[in-house]
Amino acid sequence: MRFLFVHGTGVRRERHDVLFARIHDALTARFSDANVASCYWGDRFGATLSAGGLSVPGLQQTRGAADDLLAVAPPDREAAEWALLLTDPLCEVRVLAEMGWDAGDGFAMPGVRSAGAEVLELLSGLPPCPEETDELGRLLRDTGLYGAYPQALTDIAHAPEATRAAGRAEDDASARELTVAAARAVVAAALAVAGADADCTGDERDRLVDLLTARLGGDARGVAGRAGAVLGNLALRMTTQPALNLWRGPLTTKSTPFLGDILRYQARGAALRDLLHEQITAEPGPTVLIGHSLGGIALVDLLALAAARGEPVPGVELVVTVGSQAPFLYELGALTALAPGEPLPAGFPRWLNIYDRQDLLAFMAEPVFPADPRVTDHEVSSRQPFLPCHSAYWKLGAVYDRIAHAVAEIA
Repeated sequence: MRFLFVHGTGVRRERHDVLFARIHDALTARFSDANVASCYWGDRFGATLSAGGLSVPGLQQTRGAADDLLAVAPPDREAAEWALLLTDPLCEVRVLAEMGWDAGDGFAMPGVRSAGAEVLELLSGLPPCPEETDELGRLLRDTGLYGAYPQALTDIAHAPEATRAAGRAEDDASARELTVAAARAVVAAALAVAGADADCTGDERDRLVDLLTARLGGDARGVAGRAGAVLGNLALRMTTQPALNLWRGPLTTKSTPFLGDILRYQARGAALRDLLHEQITAEPGPTVLIGHSLGGIALVDLLALAAARGEPVPGVELVVTVGSQAPFLYELGALTALAPGEPLPAGFPRWLNIYDRQDLLAFMAEPVFPADPRVTDHEVSSRQPFLPCHSAYWKLGAVYDRIAHAVAEIA
């Protein structure tokens, strides 16, 4: 069996190589004799701002204000809390700094160090670059957060909010809550700095919090104090407007490859489809195509256009779209190959569409092709909010298991 991976929007060479290595290893672990290849198109067909963003009103005023701003909270409470933390990593620590605990008034006995001061001292003393032989170091490296972690650690440890919260944590119970809030803040700050380059599932994120909490002398399990209650309620009520007020500049600078690739494809996608056809037919099938995000759009367009001409792309037995916008573009009437309501042509292969409902760039295919038995949706969850969940698919065993199941059905 031959597999061809087509990456998605915003991906460039270094990022592609990391993703493809992961996908290659996961597929060959399940298919020992598989030929796993990739079609890298980011440098050749990806978007850039040719004039440096001069067309964007007020860019200089917004540049840097929210470069790492992530999308607002989806309605799931856990994902909502982390979306808020990614936007403001110190929000939980700030609650503790302002509200404190019922038992404390913010003043320690003369000559007696507060329990919170010991937590802050431990936080400040953590090594910024953990050894990769250590579980924390390995996990930071594997999630793409190793480079962002030192700055995140420094920012949280030296934040005035952390100092004030530490001064108010006078007993062991309040110190335990502070350890969790501080650990979550560090992980959230690292995720925010890494942005779309993070490869982190919810389980990995929680394990990072556990490891950091333990190093601060606490235990993350079962701790849900005042900060958690306030954060959860605020996260669920958070609206999009504060984020939208800051999006314009970042959207057109740091985020240009991410959304610009989609816009560029919509205007000039034929060349990318020609490249895909060339690479698919370079070797005999049977072939399974796997397209992430925009890669899935391009594959659906190519396969549908070719089949409609009566010349189906030879050897393709299955197309797998992951976190893709193809069904949504079809429904909008913006998919190149098909008008809304038009069925998939004869000769189009079986289609497995994998999505995470927290991923704002992922859509369902079955509801818009309800009478087509070739189309199957499959839901997975990385337990991450948008944006991290859009990249986390390739860390989920459930994605590869479902692909293996689909391959077995066509074998």
